[in-house]
Amino acid sequence: MNERISWDQFFMAQCHLVKERSTCTRLAVGATIVRDHRVIANGYNGSVAGSTHCIDVGCYVVEGHCVRTVHAEMNALLQCAKLGVGTNSASIYVTHFPCPNCAKAIIQAGISHVYYANVYHNHPYAVELLAEAGITVMHIPFEHSALTDLITKG
Repeated sequence: MNERISWDQFFMAQCHLVKERSTCTRLAVGATIVRDHRVIANGYNGSVAGSTHCIDVGCYVVEGHCVRTVHAEMNALLQCAKLGVGTNSASIYVTHFPCPNCAKAIIQAGISHVYYANVYHNHPYAVELLAEAGITVMHIPFEHSALTDLITKG
């Protein structure tokens, strides 16, 4: 009998693959938006299209944050907006807990579930906003070994 990884681990694995495209040297983040077990968008943190990348010139840090990059969640949401793909009642899988600005965008986009793998400065205001909006938030650590075991068995 073949063992399959769970849907959560499947989509979390995609986030971890997507983050490998990140151009920010401080922290690589990936996001995957899903509806009905289908990926509708992916995003990673990186510079605005056509602009200078952190990997080329370093991060542009203001008050402890790189302002050169668009966050992974925003990039995934903007991809949906650009292509006319609705996000209402969708779920977002993210390698790291969303910042307050991304939490606000997630709420406004109608996302109903947030799944994150890594605790990362879980800002109290982002936690509060998501709870206030009635969004289900779940910490789902990514199990690298479970995926590796399945790949090597195949």
